Order: sequence, then C-alpha cells, then structure tokens
Amino acid sequence: MNEIGILPSFLGTLCHDHWKPYFQYPCAHSLCNRHHLRELTRAYEQDCQKWAEKMRVLLLAINEDVEKNGGVLSKSDSKKWRKKYRSLLLEADIECPPPNEPKQKKRGRTKRTKARNLLERLRDHEDDVLRFMDVIDVPFTNNQGERDIRMTKVQQKISGCFRSMDGAETFCRIRSY
Repeated sequence: MNEIGILPSFLGTLCHDHWKPYFQYPCAHSLCNRHHLRELTRAYEQDCQKWAEKMRVLLLAINEDVEKNGGVLSKSDSKKWRKKYRSLLLEADIECPPPNEPKQKKRGRTKRTKARNLLERLRDHEDDVLRFMDVIDVPFTNNQGERDIRMTKVQQKISGCFRSMDGAETFCRIRSY
C-alpha cells in the first residue's frame, strides 16, 4: 500500500471495510456500512442477536434521512441519531455481554464472538461508522468504488490467469486501489 504512493499522502476520507492496516494512514476514516449491514444480518440470523436487526434498521433509516436531506444532516438531527445509536449500543451490550475474563490471565485478548467483535467495532469507531451523516462527500458505503474496479471475471468469481509477470503486476497495482 505504501509502494503505490497514494495512501501515504492521502488527505481525504478513506472509506473502507475496517481492515486494520488502513488505520496506519493519518487521513480521516469512514467505515463501509454495507459491510456492517451484512455482518448485522449474520449476527441476527445465525446468532439470534436482536440488537443486530435493530441496528441494521437504524443504519438504513439514518442513511435514508441523509439522502432525504441532500447528503448531510443538520447538527441537531445528527445528535438525535447519535443518541439513538448509543442507546441501541447500550441495549446490545446487555444482550451480547463481553466474555468473562479468566482468573489466570493467558497471553492475548480473551476470545469474543463475531457479534461481540462487531458490537465493539460499532462502539469504538462510532465517528467512522457515522461520518456519512456529517460530511457531504462521505458515502454510506464503498461498494460502488469496489464494483468500479472489479474485473468482470473476478466479480463472477471465475479464476483467470496471466500471460506474463508484467500483466500480473499491472493487475495487482490496479486492484490495490
């Protein structure tokens, strides 16, 4: 990511899927809510986490309000939505509590469920999750950007091959964006 020379000097808002290496760059971050919606659906359907469905509905309602208001919310509307968001996170914390820490501490972090990891990410990165409400140029999702650069064969999940190393390197350079 450094070698391509874009992210090290990028000063805008980087919308991404919470891949930790992106956070090494000093730009503003926005987390892709389409990824969150998929994970929330999974938490609701597979782990029976009721909070996850409520959060999914809330994020979609916020996005609808943002679109209805021309791409950005007023400070008072933003505060209203953040209050609902935080309230739902508190409710989620009761339904999906953190794991009990063992008496004899092992090395590393105590294992958490996927739903708990998602909950902690939504809580710890609230500003990045909700940045689309307050900054007009920040999208709700980065899916369009991903679709724009995805090759048709990759999109269809058909393996291709490269005829030369130069072709492979060019493909990787383009895909790295």
